[in-house]
Amino acid sequence: MIAFLRGPVLRRTDEVVVIEAGGVGYEVHLPAVVARALPSPRQDDHPQVELYISFHATANQPKPLLIGFLHEIEQEFFERFITVDGLGPTKAMKAIVHPIHVIADAIERKDVQFLRRLPGIGERTGEKIVATLHGKMGKYALLREMPVRPEPSVEDFKEEVLDVLTAQLGHRQVEARRMVDEALRRRPEIASAEELFQEVYRVEKGADVVAR
Repeated sequence: MIAFLRGPVLRRTDEVVVIEAGGVGYEVHLPAVVARALPSPRQDDHPQVELYISFHATANQPKPLLIGFLHEIEQEFFERFITVDGLGPTKAMKAIVHPIHVIADAIERKDVQFLRRLPGIGERTGEKIVATLHGKMGKYALLREMPVRPEPSVEDFKEEVLDVLTAQLGHRQVEARRMVDEALRRRPEIASAEELFQEVYRVEKGADVVAR
């Protein structure tokens, strides 16, 4: 049983990512609230992600269904959510369009009107959710939306590379800034200091070879 996956995103649609782990590509389905929080891949870029996995396979559906979450507490909530009669993994996944603390709070307040508006739920299933889970959601209702670690801004890693070029490699400030700006013009999709330095160094090394 797979509980955790870490690796680069090979392919992504709105609700599905394919993650490479151990040389194998795993198709992982995402609730909408998780999909919104994942970093968007850039062209020719395969961002690393870490997902907690809820694994499902039955005799009627032998192909495993992997559902991914950014936090273990989200996976734990989901495992409780699907204990409701008639709320299978696929239906439950599509219903999680809000952070789990919002849904858990609605369950604790017996707010069937809120629950029935979740995709695929309806009045009857909303009542079942409250009947099954009311009194068990306090832990999740007290959570607040988990912060997503922001991606570094271009200015942040640009300054980092400028420091290396001037303080460690001896380039003048004006020259270093020109090198960095040209690298970013060539490859505007650069997303880290490492990538930026490699692009600067690649061109400068090539120019040095030509000069010789």
